Amino acid sequence: MIASNTLHIERTFHAPAEAVFDAWTSAEVIRRWWQAEHGWETSEAEVDLRVGGVVRVVMRDPANDVEYGGGGTYTEIEPPTRLAFTWIWDGDTTRTLIELDFEETDDITTVRFTHSGLWDEKAVRSHEGGWGRIFDNLERTLQAARPDR
Repeated sequence: MIASNTLHIERTFHAPAEAVFDAWTSAEVIRRWWQAEHGWETSEAEVDLRVGGVVRVVMRDPANDVEYGGGGTYTEIEPPTRLAFTWIWDGDTTRTLIELDFEETDDITTVRFTHSGLWDEKAVRSHEGGWGRIFDNLERTLQAARPDR
């Protein structure tokens, strides 16, 4: 859903909220799934999980030897129900806000993701595709970590 240069995504994962929250807050786990395109890798992930702490992720496109990095500052941390942080891409001047709400029922977690402050509708559409692929990767990572697999 798109409204006023804001992207909303809702996804459901067959994993407890704690596992999904941890996937967003562990640099080691982030490296496994935060890639916006198939074939990319996460070359850097930094997490200082405290309000005011830094989050940073760098994705690398090995085919073209290009990196796409960004980061921000945690503004809200309420494990395992809410996470929010500012976000700005390297070389950009537009600071955005990413908010995630995690709601668990019977080991199934719904994530409500909001990325606000994007500069125009084209940016919203571009981020929608990238975040969609990132969420697909997260789903695969969580499934691979399930004890019943």
